[in-house]
Amino acid sequence: MNWPLWGSILLCFAVVLALSIAIERLVFRPLRMQRPEVMLIATFAVAFLLQSIALLWFGSLGKIATSLAFLNRVWSVGGVDIRKISIVSILVAAACLGLLQLLLQRTEVGLHMRAASSDFATARLLGVRANRVISGAVLISGLLAAVVAVMMTVQTPLVTPDFALDNTIVVLAGVVLGGLNRPVAATLGGFSIGFASGLLGGALPTEKSQYLPSFLFAAVIVVLLVRPNGLFTRRGAVERV
Repeated sequence: MNWPLWGSILLCFAVVLALSIAIERLVFRPLRMQRPEVMLIATFAVAFLLQSIALLWFGSLGKIATSLAFLNRVWSVGGVDIRKISIVSILVAAACLGLLQLLLQRTEVGLHMRAASSDFATARLLGVRANRVISGAVLISGLLAAVVAVMMTVQTPLVTPDFALDNTIVVLAGVVLGGLNRPVAATLGGFSIGFASGLLGGALPTEKSQYLPSFLFAAVIVVLLVRPNGLFTRRGAVERV
């Protein structure tokens, strides 16, 4: 909409945070005590609803985002061309992960979040204001999602209704591979998927590249058969909160 750069980024954060709060209040809070599969189905339902709204708003062809396009320029490091956004994304991801770890491990709010995540009902019995804590967690996830949105629209300027859907599925596989209960383990799982994707993508012939997701998900299945709790979590580890 030809907004200034700072205005478009602030608008992105405002929209994502507003959607996060609305979805948590209207969908997930009423279903909080339901079985996990109910929550999972609700998550997919919300995702498809948001895609349909985006389809009506932007059209099937999508829109081009030009903000921060200068970060797509190339740096030459030791004869290797690297896009600036790749370096910026890694630095931003590391900073976000570090701040999230500090919040979860060093603050009272983080302690309450971990307790509510481990056992919601017991945390409420012990006086943790679980609804407020989970709302705070949703806000944090919204902030992280907005950061990712800004980074990804620089890497892939064409924003369509199913924007980043394939990436989301692969990242989810990486999180499950690394371990759902620790941010660092989940991040390492995501990097493992990315490394394997790059390695296999370079090894496979061009005419076989469409089979890359099949190889990745087959590897994830094999790993989870051996380590159901994730590749980077300790066996039998119990966290004291």
